[in-house]
Amino acid sequence: MHPADAPGHSPKPAHPPVGDAPNAWVQRWTHLMAPGGEVLDLACGHGRHMRFLAAHGFRPVGVDRDPQALAEAQTWGETCLADVENQAWPFPGRRFDAVVITHYLWRPLLPHILASLAPDGVLIHETFAQGNETVGRPSRPDFLLRHGELLQMCEGMHIVAYENGFIDTPARFVQRVVAVQTGPDHTHPVRYPLSVE
Repeated sequence: MHPADAPGHSPKPAHPPVGDAPNAWVQRWTHLMAPGGEVLDLACGHGRHMRFLAAHGFRPVGVDRDPQALAEAQTWGETCLADVENQAWPFPGRRFDAVVITHYLWRPLLPHILASLAPDGVLIHETFAQGNETVGRPSRPDFLLRHGELLQMCEGMHIVAYENGFIDTPARFVQRVVAVQTGPDHTHPVRYPLSVE
């Protein structure tokens, strides 16, 4: 069994993005976040998104189970050492202006993730989807989104953007969503810019 398919493993891409550049989907949609807002980076690793967020005036909070990775990530903001797959959610009752998740999927966390979004909080999520087993790792169904699954996960939220397809370099199948947590009193149309241009 390949380590990326081991139970409890939070898979990273078989061919990680070049350097430590932040994910393009994250970069594209940060303009929707409240200026200076507190942003949870789930499974933050070494903090590539924390660094990007801090440089743009946000207050990142990174959580990961790897203490060596967090030692680097803490340079850019608050960090929390936690195994969120096997231990209690480390932020009970805490609300964030945004949550960023890339290349990570652990379905039992979904209620905690959504509950951690403040009103008008933004979820930016991209991870691997079914079909990826034909090009590399991860290949276990536990770590691959089913068709339309992110849309189902965000039911009741305002979906600003959603994609489900294939990326050539490196070869991978992905789903990604940007959704805003809106309340029942959200009756007036909100203009969510699709571009900062």
